[in-house]
Amino acid sequence: MIIATAASCVPTPEIEFGIDTDKIEIGPAGGQRQISVSSSGNWVAMTESPWITVSPANGRGSVECSILIDSALVAESRTGTVRIHNLETDENKDFSITQTGFEYQIVPEKSLVNVEDFAAYESRYFEVKVKTNVDFDVILPDGAEKWLSYKKSDVDLDRGTRPRQTKVRFDWKVNSRDAERVADIEFLPKEDVTLSRNEGIKVIQKAALPIPADTPAGDSLALLAVSRGLNCYMEWDTAERMEHWNNVRVWKDGPNKGRVRYVQFFMFYTQEEIPYEIQYLTAAEEIAIYSNANHFLRSLDTGEHITKLTNLKRLTIGAYGLTSLHPDFKNLRNLEYLDLSSNCFQTLPDVITEENFPNLHSLVMNANQRHTIYDLSNDIRENVGGLIDEPKFPERILRWNKLDTIRLSVNYLQGELPSMSGHEKWTKEEVEACDTLPDILIGLPKVLPDTDFFAINFNRLTGELPDWLLYHPKLDLWYPYSLVFSQEGKTRDGQQAGFSNEPVSLDYYYHHYKNKKYNPNNISE
Repeated sequence: MIIATAASCVPTPEIEFGIDTDKIEIGPAGGQRQISVSSSGNWVAMTESPWITVSPANGRGSVECSILIDSALVAESRTGTVRIHNLETDENKDFSITQTGFEYQIVPEKSLVNVEDFAAYESRYFEVKVKTNVDFDVILPDGAEKWLSYKKSDVDLDRGTRPRQTKVRFDWKVNSRDAERVADIEFLPKEDVTLSRNEGIKVIQKAALPIPADTPAGDSLALLAVSRGLNCYMEWDTAERMEHWNNVRVWKDGPNKGRVRYVQFFMFYTQEEIPYEIQYLTAAEEIAIYSNANHFLRSLDTGEHITKLTNLKRLTIGAYGLTSLHPDFKNLRNLEYLDLSSNCFQTLPDVITEENFPNLHSLVMNANQRHTIYDLSNDIRENVGGLIDEPKFPERILRWNKLDTIRLSVNYLQGELPSMSGHEKWTKEEVEACDTLPDILIGLPKVLPDTDFFAINFNRLTGELPDWLLYHPKLDLWYPYSLVFSQEGKTRDGQQAGFSNEPVSLDYYYHHYKNKKYNPNNISE
């Protein structure tokens, strides 16, 4: 008891007031640092810098404190001071905190991207995450825009120069060459700043598999590749010889023996031009491509590749979603039959002329409406197709005497049929030389004299039927009440479609064409 009492009377030693550092240096990301406060009494921590937090902010005796430092918001360095105040002695101990700012940077997460030569349409893209604290432009090298495009997300700089992550999406197109494609893409700041790091990415696209030219084996590979590119619902059995494939016919003899003579692609889903592999079918005389899913939603071009098949005689590209033909389409000079029905053309393509297609005898462009619109004056939709932007009935078609088949039905052609007054006229000599031609033709425009099928029904045509049509030698063969006279709906200016002088019957016609088959009782002498 005596010893214990003596020990309790020993005074506690005084602790000198102080801190274990006079400065802290830290990077722009901020973080946490520790300091030790030595004191015998009460103390409190104070700072005027909102980006510095001391925890605990007060205490008694010796305590280890955490210094929390926010990440920087500017590029420049900043300095703050923390004061530890002894409440009993009124003594202060200060230490400084210096934080470097974020340097400007544009840093993609990867520097190399490899892509295939082909993939499904919806899979032909890649995304690159970019860490940056400055807005930037994406710079594609010359030529790369033909197969690469991009969409950049906005760079959110609400935290100043604190780096944020953004995304750049790159879409790529199929590689049709047997050589790889390379693009070195740069990211350049929009502001005039000095970058500490500025990295780009290299994109390498695999080369396409070569297809043997002008061989049956090459044709079979081309067929499969086109079917793949169109995303056709049907598939050929590659265990069978190509000559046994459905919707394919091959040459039985001659220099092209075994190669594709005719092929049909139908029921598919594509949002692109006709695949490049089509160009390898150089022996084909006829190709039919039709029935694209949701074709009325598309605005597509044929692309250049099919224009290289200069041996084609018959071509159908129907219900594909076309709104234009490639300028090189005129290279298909040997075409005899062209069917572009059920597409979305606003006008008759300029390339379709008699000069470009001297052998063409059948032109089919019916049903190019995206939507069925009865009253064009009461509808605000645009890009409705149906040749609606033709300023008048395409007169060049009526001057194309070699056409034996013309189908322009179910479109939005408007206005009057041209009188063709300046066109070549029927002469007295040629009328008298043919005992089936009536004298009434003499002096009338000689329009489409050899056309066996003429269909313009269900357009928005108005006005009078011209005499060249009312007395045309083949009018009765054209099923005129079904395929010529019959119009529907209203025009853009609100007129009711239909011809003002549509004949009640063809009695007037047979009165002049006495050698044609008719009922004599229907004609009044």
